[in-house]
Amino acid sequence: MLAATVRVTRDLDVAEECVQDAYVTALDTWSRDGVPRNPGAWLTTAARNRALDVLRRDKLFRTKMPLLIEREGTEGTEAEPAGGEIPDDRLRLVFTCCHPALAREAQVALTLRLVCGVATPDIAGAFLVSEPTMAARITRAKKKIAAAAIPYRVPAAAELPARLDAVLTVIHLLYTTAHTAPTGASLTRADLATRALDLGRMLLALMPDEREVKGLLALLLVTDARRATRVDAEGRLLRLEDQDRSRWDRDAIEEGHHLVVAALRGGGGRFGLQAAIAALHATAPSYAETDWPQVLTLYDALLAAWPSPVVALNRAIAVSMVRGPEAALADLAALEGDERLAGYRYLPATKADLLRRLGRAGEAAVAYEAALELADNEAEREFLKTRLAELSNSR
Repeated sequence: MLAATVRVTRDLDVAEECVQDAYVTALDTWSRDGVPRNPGAWLTTAARNRALDVLRRDKLFRTKMPLLIEREGTEGTEAEPAGGEIPDDRLRLVFTCCHPALAREAQVALTLRLVCGVATPDIAGAFLVSEPTMAARITRAKKKIAAAAIPYRVPAAAELPARLDAVLTVIHLLYTTAHTAPTGASLTRADLATRALDLGRMLLALMPDEREVKGLLALLLVTDARRATRVDAEGRLLRLEDQDRSRWDRDAIEEGHHLVVAALRGGGGRFGLQAAIAALHATAPSYAETDWPQVLTLYDALLAAWPSPVVALNRAIAVSMVRGPEAALADLAALEGDERLAGYRYLPATKADLLRRLGRAGEAAVAYEAALELADNEAEREFLKTRLAELSNSR
Protein backbone atom coordinates (compact mmCIF):
# COMPACT_ATOMS: atom_id res chain seq x y z
CA MET A 1 0.00 0.00 0.00
CA LEU A 2 2.75 2.43 0.93
CA ALA A 3 4.68 1.63 -2.24
CA ALA A 4 1.67 2.28 -4.44
CA THR A 5 0.66 5.45 -2.59
CA VAL A 6 4.08 7.08 -2.57
CA ARG A 7 4.14 6.80 -6.36
CA VAL A 8 1.22 9.27 -6.33
CA THR A 9 2.36 11.62 -3.56
CA ARG A 10 6.15 11.53 -4.08
CA ASP A 11 6.16 12.40 -0.36
CA LEU A 12 6.69 9.65 2.19
CA ASP A 13 5.00 11.37 5.15
CA VAL A 14 1.88 12.20 3.12
CA ALA A 15 1.77 8.64 1.80
CA GLU A 16 1.94 7.22 5.33
CA GLU A 17 -0.92 9.48 6.43
CA CYS A 18 -3.04 8.41 3.46
CA VAL A 19 -2.42 4.72 4.24
CA GLN A 20 -3.46 5.26 7.87
CA ASP A 21 -6.59 7.13 6.70
CA ALA A 22 -7.44 4.15 4.50
CA TYR A 23 -7.30 1.83 7.52
CA VAL A 24 -9.53 4.17 9.53
CA THR A 25 -12.02 4.30 6.66
CA ALA A 26 -11.98 0.51 6.41
CA LEU A 27 -12.76 0.10 10.12
CA ASP A 28 -15.93 2.15 9.65
CA THR A 29 -16.99 0.93 6.19
CA TRP A 30 -16.28 -2.77 6.67
CA SER A 31 -18.06 -2.93 10.03
CA ARG A 32 -21.13 -1.47 8.30
CA ASP A 33 -21.01 -3.10 4.85
CA GLY A 34 -18.88 -6.18 5.45
CA VAL A 35 -15.34 -7.05 4.41
CA PRO A 36 -14.84 -6.72 0.63
CA ARG A 37 -13.83 -9.67 -1.53
CA ASN A 38 -10.33 -8.25 -2.05
CA PRO A 39 -9.39 -6.27 1.09
CA GLY A 40 -5.88 -5.48 -0.11
CA ALA A 41 -7.07 -3.92 -3.36
CA TRP A 42 -9.79 -2.00 -1.49
CA LEU A 43 -7.26 -0.53 0.95
CA THR A 44 -4.75 0.33 -1.76
CA THR A 45 -7.41 2.08 -3.82
CA ALA A 46 -8.68 3.97 -0.77
CA ALA A 47 -5.17 5.13 0.12
CA ARG A 48 -4.48 6.19 -3.47
CA ASN A 49 -7.75 8.09 -3.73
CA ARG A 50 -7.03 9.80 -0.43
CA ALA A 51 -3.61 10.81 -1.80
CA LEU A 52 -5.21 12.29 -4.90
CA ASP A 53 -7.65 14.27 -2.73
CA VAL A 54 -4.79 15.63 -0.62
CA LEU A 55 -2.88 16.70 -3.69
CA ARG A 56 -5.90 18.39 -5.24
CA ARG A 57 -6.40 20.49 -2.11
CA ASP A 58 -2.77 21.51 -1.90
CA LYS A 59 -2.35 25.18 -2.77
CA LEU A 60 0.79 24.38 -4.70
CA PHE A 61 -0.70 21.45 -6.53
CA ARG A 62 -0.82 22.99 -9.98
CA THR A 63 2.78 24.23 -9.91
CA LYS A 64 4.09 21.05 -8.35
CA MET A 65 1.95 18.67 -10.41
CA PRO A 66 4.75 17.45 -12.74
CA LEU A 67 6.72 16.25 -9.71
CA LEU A 68 3.92 14.95 -7.58
CA ILE A 69 1.37 13.09 -9.65
CA GLU A 70 0.89 11.10 -12.80
CA ARG A 71 -0.13 12.96 -15.92
CA GLU A 72 -3.72 14.18 -16.06
CA GLY A 73 -6.07 11.54 -17.36
CA THR A 74 -4.10 8.53 -16.03
CA GLU A 75 -5.72 8.26 -12.61
CA GLY A 76 -7.48 5.03 -13.47
CA THR A 77 -4.43 3.27 -14.88
CA GLU A 78 -0.92 2.36 -13.82
CA ALA A 79 1.42 4.93 -15.34
CA GLU A 80 4.99 3.89 -16.08
CA PRO A 81 7.28 5.71 -13.59
CA ALA A 82 10.68 7.13 -14.35
CA GLY A 83 13.19 4.31 -14.38
CA GLY A 84 10.39 1.98 -15.45
CA GLU A 85 12.75 -0.95 -15.71
CA ILE A 86 12.05 -1.76 -12.05
CA PRO A 87 9.32 -4.42 -12.23
CA ASP A 88 7.61 -4.15 -8.83
CA ASP A 89 6.24 -1.37 -6.61
CA ARG A 90 8.06 -2.68 -3.54
CA LEU A 91 11.38 -2.91 -5.34
CA ARG A 92 10.84 0.58 -6.79
CA LEU A 93 10.33 1.97 -3.29
CA VAL A 94 13.39 0.14 -1.95
CA PHE A 95 15.53 1.81 -4.61
CA THR A 96 13.80 5.11 -4.01
CA CYS A 97 14.40 5.08 -0.25
CA CYS A 98 18.07 4.19 -0.71
CA HIS A 99 18.76 7.79 -1.67
CA PRO A 100 22.45 8.80 -1.83
CA ALA A 101 21.71 12.02 0.07
CA LEU A 102 21.26 9.89 3.19
CA ALA A 103 24.02 8.05 5.04
CA ARG A 104 24.20 4.37 4.11
CA GLU A 105 22.93 3.09 7.47
CA ALA A 106 20.07 5.61 7.34
CA GLN A 107 19.11 4.42 3.85
CA VAL A 108 18.98 0.80 4.96
CA ALA A 109 17.23 1.45 8.29
CA LEU A 110 14.57 3.73 6.77
CA THR A 111 13.83 1.24 4.02
CA LEU A 112 13.58 -1.71 6.39
CA ARG A 113 11.20 0.22 8.62
CA LEU A 114 8.91 1.84 6.06
CA VAL A 115 9.02 -0.48 3.07
CA CYS A 116 9.67 -3.88 4.60
CA GLY A 117 7.73 -3.41 7.84
CA VAL A 118 10.58 -4.50 10.13
CA ALA A 119 10.14 -3.23 13.69
CA THR A 120 12.61 -0.65 15.00
CA PRO A 121 13.96 -2.94 17.78
CA ASP A 122 14.69 -5.63 15.20
CA ILE A 123 16.50 -3.14 12.95
CA ALA A 124 18.51 -1.98 15.95
CA GLY A 125 19.54 -5.57 16.64
CA ALA A 126 20.66 -6.04 13.05
CA PHE A 127 22.88 -2.96 13.32
CA LEU A 128 24.11 -3.88 16.84
CA VAL A 129 22.86 -0.61 18.35
CA SER A 130 20.21 0.28 20.94
CA GLU A 131 16.57 0.80 20.01
CA PRO A 132 16.59 4.55 20.95
CA THR A 133 19.69 5.06 18.81
CA MET A 134 18.06 3.41 15.81
CA ALA A 135 14.76 5.26 16.33
CA ALA A 136 16.68 8.54 16.34
CA ARG A 137 18.49 7.61 13.12
CA ILE A 138 15.23 6.84 11.34
CA THR A 139 13.67 10.08 12.57
CA ARG A 140 16.69 12.11 11.46
CA ALA A 141 16.58 10.47 8.03
CA LYS A 142 12.92 11.40 7.55
CA LYS A 143 13.58 14.96 8.72
CA LYS A 144 16.50 15.31 6.32
CA ILE A 145 14.28 14.16 3.46
CA ALA A 146 11.68 16.79 4.38
CA ALA A 147 14.17 19.61 5.06
CA ALA A 148 16.16 19.03 1.89
CA ALA A 149 12.99 18.54 -0.16
CA ILE A 150 14.38 15.31 -1.57
CA PRO A 151 11.87 14.20 -4.22
CA TYR A 152 10.51 10.69 -3.91
CA ARG A 153 10.98 9.64 -7.49
CA VAL A 154 12.03 6.32 -8.91
CA PRO A 155 15.71 6.54 -9.89
CA ALA A 156 16.65 6.31 -13.54
CA ALA A 157 18.44 3.20 -14.78
CA ALA A 158 21.80 4.98 -14.69
CA GLU A 159 21.33 5.69 -10.96
CA LEU A 160 20.62 2.10 -9.94
CA PRO A 161 24.22 0.79 -9.62
CA ALA A 162 25.13 3.50 -7.10
CA ARG A 163 22.23 2.38 -4.89
CA LEU A 164 22.71 -1.35 -5.40
CA ASP A 165 24.82 -2.13 -2.32
CA ALA A 166 22.27 -0.50 -0.01
CA VAL A 167 19.44 -2.38 -1.72
CA LEU A 168 21.32 -5.67 -1.36
CA THR A 169 21.87 -4.92 2.32
CA VAL A 170 18.16 -4.19 2.83
CA ILE A 171 17.10 -7.51 1.28
CA HIS A 172 19.79 -9.40 3.20
CA LEU A 173 18.79 -7.92 6.56
CA LEU A 174 15.12 -8.50 5.77
CA TYR A 175 15.86 -12.18 5.23
CA THR A 176 18.10 -12.33 8.32
CA THR A 177 15.18 -11.03 10.40
CA ALA A 178 12.99 -13.74 8.87
CA HIS A 179 15.51 -16.56 9.25
CA THR A 180 15.67 -16.15 13.03
CA ALA A 181 13.01 -13.81 14.34
CA PRO A 182 14.48 -11.55 17.06
CA THR A 183 11.31 -11.90 19.14
CA GLY A 184 8.19 -14.05 19.32
CA ALA A 185 7.33 -17.71 19.74
CA SER A 186 8.36 -18.96 16.28
CA LEU A 187 11.95 -19.35 15.21
CA THR A 188 11.29 -18.04 11.68
CA ARG A 189 8.97 -15.60 9.92
CA ALA A 190 7.85 -17.17 6.67
CA ASP A 191 6.17 -13.99 5.40
CA LEU A 192 9.38 -11.95 5.57
CA ALA A 193 11.46 -14.79 4.13
CA THR A 194 9.14 -15.06 1.12
CA ARG A 195 9.20 -11.29 0.67
CA ALA A 196 13.01 -11.22 0.71
CA LEU A 197 13.23 -14.06 -1.80
CA ASP A 198 10.74 -12.35 -4.11
CA LEU A 199 12.74 -9.11 -3.98
CA GLY A 200 15.95 -11.03 -4.64
CA ARG A 201 14.49 -12.70 -7.73
CA MET A 202 13.12 -9.42 -9.06
CA LEU A 203 16.46 -7.74 -8.48
CA LEU A 204 18.22 -10.46 -10.46
CA ALA A 205 15.72 -10.00 -13.31
CA LEU A 206 16.44 -6.26 -13.21
CA MET A 207 20.25 -6.53 -12.99
CA PRO A 208 21.19 -10.00 -14.29
CA ASP A 209 24.88 -9.19 -14.86
CA GLU A 210 25.64 -8.06 -11.30
CA ARG A 211 27.66 -10.75 -9.50
CA GLU A 212 26.64 -9.65 -6.03
CA VAL A 213 22.96 -9.84 -6.97
CA LYS A 214 23.56 -13.47 -7.94
CA GLY A 215 25.46 -13.99 -4.70
CA LEU A 216 22.65 -12.58 -2.56
CA LEU A 217 19.94 -14.68 -4.21
CA ALA A 218 22.16 -17.76 -3.94
CA LEU A 219 22.67 -17.09 -0.23
CA LEU A 220 18.93 -16.74 0.36
CA LEU A 221 18.04 -19.84 -1.65
CA VAL A 222 20.61 -22.13 -0.08
CA THR A 223 19.87 -20.91 3.44
CA ASP A 224 16.10 -21.07 3.02
CA ALA A 225 16.33 -24.60 1.61
CA ARG A 226 16.57 -25.99 5.16
CA ARG A 227 13.90 -23.78 6.76
CA ALA A 228 11.48 -26.67 7.38
CA THR A 229 14.07 -28.70 9.32
CA ARG A 230 15.29 -26.00 11.71
CA VAL A 231 12.68 -26.94 14.31
CA ASP A 232 11.13 -30.26 15.34
CA ALA A 233 7.42 -31.11 15.38
CA GLU A 234 7.01 -29.23 18.66
CA GLY A 235 8.77 -26.11 17.37
CA ARG A 236 12.00 -26.75 19.27
CA LEU A 237 15.19 -25.45 17.66
CA LEU A 238 17.41 -28.04 15.98
CA ARG A 239 21.12 -27.46 15.46
CA LEU A 240 22.53 -27.82 11.95
CA GLU A 241 24.11 -31.16 12.88
CA ASP A 242 20.73 -32.51 14.07
CA GLN A 243 18.66 -31.51 11.03
CA ASP A 244 17.24 -34.07 8.60
CA ARG A 245 19.16 -33.31 5.40
CA SER A 246 16.90 -35.55 3.33
CA ARG A 247 14.14 -32.96 3.80
CA TRP A 248 16.17 -30.03 2.51
CA ASP A 249 14.94 -28.41 -0.70
CA ARG A 250 17.41 -29.85 -3.22
CA ASP A 251 16.02 -27.80 -6.12
CA ALA A 252 16.71 -24.57 -4.25
CA ILE A 253 20.20 -25.80 -3.31
CA GLU A 254 20.94 -26.70 -6.93
CA GLU A 255 19.71 -23.32 -8.16
CA GLY A 256 21.74 -21.58 -5.49
CA HIS A 257 24.86 -23.58 -6.36
CA HIS A 258 24.74 -22.44 -10.00
CA LEU A 259 24.33 -18.83 -8.88
CA VAL A 260 27.29 -19.18 -6.50
CA VAL A 261 29.54 -20.34 -9.31
CA ALA A 262 28.49 -17.34 -11.42
CA ALA A 263 28.87 -14.94 -8.48
CA LEU A 264 32.44 -16.03 -7.74
CA ARG A 265 33.71 -15.65 -11.30
CA GLY A 266 36.30 -12.89 -11.25
CA GLY A 267 36.44 -12.75 -7.44
CA GLY A 268 33.87 -12.90 -4.70
CA GLY A 269 32.12 -10.05 -2.91
CA ARG A 270 30.59 -10.31 0.56
CA PHE A 271 27.34 -11.89 -0.61
CA GLY A 272 29.00 -14.31 -3.02
CA LEU A 273 31.39 -15.49 -0.31
CA GLN A 274 28.59 -15.95 2.22
CA ALA A 275 26.66 -17.91 -0.39
CA ALA A 276 29.69 -20.13 -1.01
CA ILE A 277 29.93 -20.90 2.71
CA ALA A 278 26.20 -21.68 2.89
CA ALA A 279 26.52 -23.91 -0.19
CA LEU A 280 29.31 -25.94 1.42
CA HIS A 281 27.04 -26.64 4.39
CA ALA A 282 24.09 -27.45 2.14
CA THR A 283 25.95 -29.89 -0.11
CA ALA A 284 27.89 -31.74 2.61
CA PRO A 285 26.62 -35.33 3.10
CA SER A 286 26.60 -34.78 6.87
CA TYR A 287 27.72 -32.26 9.46
CA ALA A 288 30.86 -34.24 10.22
CA GLU A 289 31.73 -34.44 6.51
CA THR A 290 31.51 -30.67 5.96
CA ASP A 291 34.67 -29.28 4.34
CA TRP A 292 35.57 -27.18 7.36
CA PRO A 293 39.04 -26.14 6.13
CA GLN A 294 37.40 -24.71 3.00
CA VAL A 295 34.74 -23.00 5.13
CA LEU A 296 37.50 -21.38 7.18
CA THR A 297 39.34 -20.26 4.03
CA LEU A 298 36.15 -18.62 2.77
CA TYR A 299 35.61 -16.91 6.13
CA ASP A 300 39.15 -15.51 5.93
CA ALA A 301 38.31 -14.05 2.52
CA LEU A 302 34.96 -12.76 3.77
CA LEU A 303 36.53 -11.08 6.79
CA ALA A 304 39.00 -9.33 4.49
CA ALA A 305 36.19 -8.16 2.18
CA TRP A 306 33.78 -7.29 5.01
CA PRO A 307 35.51 -6.66 8.37
CA SER A 308 32.48 -7.25 10.59
CA PRO A 309 32.54 -8.52 14.19
CA VAL A 310 29.67 -10.87 13.34
CA VAL A 311 31.74 -12.38 10.52
CA ALA A 312 34.65 -12.76 12.95
CA LEU A 313 32.36 -14.56 15.40
CA ASN A 314 31.11 -16.96 12.72
CA ARG A 315 34.71 -17.54 11.63
CA ALA A 316 35.56 -18.58 15.21
CA ILE A 317 33.06 -21.44 14.90
CA ALA A 318 34.88 -22.65 11.79
CA VAL A 319 38.18 -22.31 13.67
CA SER A 320 36.80 -24.58 16.40
CA MET A 321 36.02 -27.27 13.82
CA VAL A 322 39.46 -27.07 12.19
CA ARG A 323 41.80 -26.23 15.07
CA GLY A 324 39.71 -27.10 18.10
CA PRO A 325 37.55 -25.16 20.58
CA GLU A 326 40.54 -23.90 22.57
CA ALA A 327 41.85 -21.97 19.56
CA ALA A 328 38.37 -20.56 18.91
CA LEU A 329 38.09 -19.36 22.52
CA ALA A 330 41.23 -17.29 22.01
CA ASP A 331 39.56 -15.57 19.06
CA LEU A 332 36.41 -14.99 21.11
CA ALA A 333 38.41 -13.33 23.88
CA ALA A 334 39.35 -10.56 21.45
CA LEU A 335 35.73 -10.18 20.31
CA GLU A 336 34.47 -9.84 23.88
CA GLY A 337 36.16 -6.45 24.02
CA ASP A 338 34.24 -5.20 20.96
CA GLU A 339 31.46 -2.92 22.20
CA ARG A 340 29.40 -3.62 19.08
CA LEU A 341 28.82 -7.19 20.34
CA ALA A 342 27.93 -6.14 23.89
CA GLY A 343 24.26 -7.08 23.48
CA TYR A 344 24.68 -9.74 20.80
CA ARG A 345 23.24 -12.99 22.14
CA TYR A 346 25.27 -15.24 19.87
CA LEU A 347 28.60 -14.20 21.42
CA PRO A 348 27.94 -15.76 24.86
CA ALA A 349 26.01 -18.61 23.21
CA THR A 350 29.02 -19.49 21.04
CA LYS A 351 31.35 -19.22 24.02
CA ALA A 352 29.09 -21.50 26.04
CA ASP A 353 29.14 -24.16 23.32
CA LEU A 354 32.92 -24.06 23.06
CA LEU A 355 33.28 -24.38 26.84
CA ARG A 356 30.79 -27.26 26.86
CA ARG A 357 32.83 -29.09 24.23
CA LEU A 358 35.92 -28.63 26.40
CA GLY A 359 34.14 -30.13 29.42
CA ARG A 360 34.18 -26.84 31.37
CA ALA A 361 30.57 -27.19 32.48
CA GLY A 362 30.55 -24.50 35.17
CA GLU A 363 31.91 -21.80 32.86
CA ALA A 364 29.64 -22.97 30.07
CA ALA A 365 26.59 -22.59 32.35
CA VAL A 366 27.54 -19.00 33.14
CA ALA A 367 27.85 -18.23 29.43
CA TYR A 368 24.53 -19.92 28.65
CA GLU A 369 22.87 -17.80 31.36
CA ALA A 370 24.33 -14.66 29.77
CA ALA A 371 22.98 -15.70 26.36
CA LEU A 372 19.57 -16.47 27.86
CA GLU A 373 19.47 -13.00 29.37
CA LEU A 374 19.89 -11.47 25.90
CA ALA A 375 17.58 -13.79 23.91
CA ASP A 376 13.97 -12.76 23.21
CA ASN A 377 12.97 -15.46 20.72
CA GLU A 378 11.14 -18.22 22.59
CA ALA A 379 12.53 -21.07 20.47
CA GLU A 380 16.08 -19.89 21.16
CA ARG A 381 15.33 -19.42 24.85
CA GLU A 382 13.98 -22.96 25.15
CA PHE A 383 17.10 -24.29 23.41
CA LEU A 384 19.37 -22.44 25.85
CA LYS A 385 17.32 -23.66 28.84
CA THR A 386 17.66 -27.23 27.57
CA ARG A 387 21.42 -26.79 27.30
CA LEU A 388 21.57 -25.51 30.86
CA ALA A 389 19.53 -28.45 32.11
CA GLU A 390 21.85 -30.88 30.30
CA LEU A 391 24.88 -29.26 31.94
CA SER A 392 23.24 -29.50 35.38
CA ASN A 393 22.49 -33.20 34.86
CA SER A 394 26.02 -33.91 33.66
CA ARG A 395 27.46 -32.21 36.72
